[in-house]
Amino acid sequence: MSKTNPLRKFAVWAMNKPEWLSHRLLTWMFRFKVKLTGTTKLEVLSTDLTTVTFRQRNLKRVQNHIGSVHAAGMALLAESATGFIVGVNLPGDKLPLIKSMELKYVKRATGDMQAVASLTNEQIELMQLEDKGELTVAVKVTDATGIEPVMCQMVWAWVPRKS
Repeated sequence: MSKTNPLRKFAVWAMNKPEWLSHRLLTWMFRFKVKLTGTTKLEVLSTDLTTVTFRQRNLKRVQNHIGSVHAAGMALLAESATGFIVGVNLPGDKLPLIKSMELKYVKRATGDMQAVASLTNEQIELMQLEDKGELTVAVKVTDATGIEPVMCQMVWAWVPRKS
């Protein structure tokens, strides 16, 4: 990496702690940086820095009128997971920006939701080499029964960070 990335540095440090603590530290850090995720109680379950798993519990505060996670909560879950994985893989002198989100709600969700986002080695290399760019980040959102109630396509861009 060309410039130290403080998010990645913290994630690597947290990952070297016991699993129960690592989960809590990563969740705390992400909620601190992205305030809305604290409001919805989004959780980082695990990461290896190429893949990350986030969870949104089906709490009253994020439910819709039929008792499942609200569509906006599902969008936040997918955006957060993809944003995290982009954020930990960018050099510290680059700023990640969501460029577009496409969500197709195809089934009714049941219970807690999980999002798994990942980057390929080629995508990570591109982020390291290019000053500006964009890429589509793979993300799969599932509910408690294992179905995929929403199909997501997240496009992230990065630009040089202003000093």
